[in-house]
Amino acid sequence: MQNLKTHYHPDIDTLENKSVFTRLSTRSIAIQGNAILLLYTERYEDYSLPGGGLDEGEDLIEGMIRELNEETGAEDIKNIKPFGIYEEYRPWYKSDFDIQHMISYCYTCEVNKELGESNLEHYETNNGMKAKWVNIHEAIEHNKLTMATSEKMGMSIERETFLLSLIAERIL
Repeated sequence: MQNLKTHYHPDIDTLENKSVFTRLSTRSIAIQGNAILLLYTERYEDYSLPGGGLDEGEDLIEGMIRELNEETGAEDIKNIKPFGIYEEYRPWYKSDFDIQHMISYCYTCEVNKELGESNLEHYETNNGMKAKWVNIHEAIEHNKLTMATSEKMGMSIERETFLLSLIAERIL
């Protein structure tokens, strides 16, 4: 799969003499017309692609399907194709490692327009996360505005905005 970008968080100036934890994750790209299936998170005021960390030994495609279904209730997930990999290095918030190396495997897919019940984790519900079909250009502009004006934004908004812009350029 093609590497789309490797991003270093501004607080990461070197990997030398740092302990690095690698986390594998997936991101799902489901588009219908100009609408893309995204998660809106009230806490961070941003849109993101559905996805998350893989379980130990979990297959990439199986993990992508699991995460997409859990977070959005998407059903009849099919026609899954690789889009690319986004790598990032960012500070790790626990004392066992200095840096997290996140590798996000991104896939395009088709899903039913009507979504079933999501099965969000407790922290996702508390953060006000909800699945929505959104015009991709409006989501990009919303995220850019959040990056420019909000103090609440999370660390993933730069990844998500980069990916959404690339999707709009390459797929739409």
